[in-house]
Amino acid sequence: WNYPFTLPASDLLPAILAGNTVVLLPDAATPRSADIIAEILAEAGLPEGVLTVVHGGGRVHGTDLINRADFIMFTGSTATGIIVAEQCATRLIGFSGEFGGKNPLLVLDDADVQRAAKGAVRASFSNSGQLCISTERAYVHTNVYDEFLETFVRETKAMTLGAGKDWDIDMAPLISSAQADRVMAHIDDAVAKGATVLAGGSRRPDISPNFVEPTILTGVTESMTLARNETFGPVISVYRVDSNDEAIERANDSEFGLNSSVWSRRLGPTVARSIRSGSVTINEGFSASFASHEAPMGGMKKSGVGRRHGSAGLLKYTDAQTVATQRIWGIAPLPGQSNEKFASLMTTAIGWLTKIR
Repeated sequence: WNYPFTLPASDLLPAILAGNTVVLLPDAATPRSADIIAEILAEAGLPEGVLTVVHGGGRVHGTDLINRADFIMFTGSTATGIIVAEQCATRLIGFSGEFGGKNPLLVLDDADVQRAAKGAVRASFSNSGQLCISTERAYVHTNVYDEFLETFVRETKAMTLGAGKDWDIDMAPLISSAQADRVMAHIDDAVAKGATVLAGGSRRPDISPNFVEPTILTGVTESMTLARNETFGPVISVYRVDSNDEAIERANDSEFGLNSSVWSRRLGPTVARSIRSGSVTINEGFSASFASHEAPMGGMKKSGVGRRHGSAGLLKYTDAQTVATQRIWGIAPLPGQSNEKFASLMTTAIGWLTKIR
C-alpha cells in the first residue's frame, strides 16, 4: 500500500506487454488505486478480461490466486513473501517478489555534508517513511559526523507536519493506527533501552490519531528491536563510524539488501560496488535509481527475488523456449563413416573454428 498505484502499474503493464492476462490483488488498505489503474487502461482500449482486479486482500484470496496462476509477483513483507514463495514452489510456477528492507545511508569523509544532511531528510521521511526503499539507518564518518547530525536535526525539526493535501505539508500521518502503534513500539523500546531522541519521538494526536513525528535516534544498540528490524515509518538511527570501510561493513551487516544511499564527492561508484543491495543511489536517497525505469529494481538477501523495471521486469513474465531447425546434415556420422572418424573430424573442425574466431 505504500505505492498503491506505481508498483502495481509498473508490474502489470510489462506482464500485459509480454502477452499475459493479469489478476491484480491490491492491499485492502488501498483498493481504490487499483480500480483507477483498471479504469485508465479500459479507457485506453485494453480489452475486457485482460486485467481483473480482485478486492479483499491476500489473506482472503492469496492462496486461491496462487493455485490458479502461472506466475506470481508479490510486494510486501519478507515473512509473507517466504510463505507465498513456498506455495509457488509446490506448484513449480514462477515467482518474483520485493520484500522488506533496512536501508542504509552512508556519508563518507569527502561528502558534501550539507547536501547529504538535507538529502537524508527526504530519504528518511518521504511518504512518512513508509517506503520499501526508505532510509532507516545512517553511517556517518567521524570527520563529518557532528556537522551532518547538527544539520540533519535542524532540517528535520523545521519540517511542516500536517494532515491533508496541502502542498506546504512536508510529512503526513501514517496509513493506519496499527502502523502508528508499530512505529511507536519501536521508538519506545529503543528509548527504554538507552537510545537518545534528537528529534521527534512522539505521537501527535493533535495532528492526526495516526501521526508519528519524524524521529532521529542515536545510541541505538543491538538489544533494540529497530536495530535490525524494519520499522517502515519515519524513524532513522544515526551511527558514527571511524572510516569509510567501517561504513561499508556495517551497511552490509544486515539480512536485508534492498536499497542503499552513498554520499561522496569522489568515491561513490567504488563504494557502491561493495554494497550488497539491489540498488545503490549516489548523492540521493533513492529517486535516481527507482525512477530509472530501464534499470532493474529489486532486492538481495532477504529483500526479495527477481527484479521489476527494465528488460528483467518484462522477461520474467515470459517462458523461454528454443525452436531450432536442422539444415544440411545433423551432428552424426556421414553414411559409411565410423564414430571414431566422425569424432576426429569434429575435433579438428572445432579446433579450426576456435583459431579463426
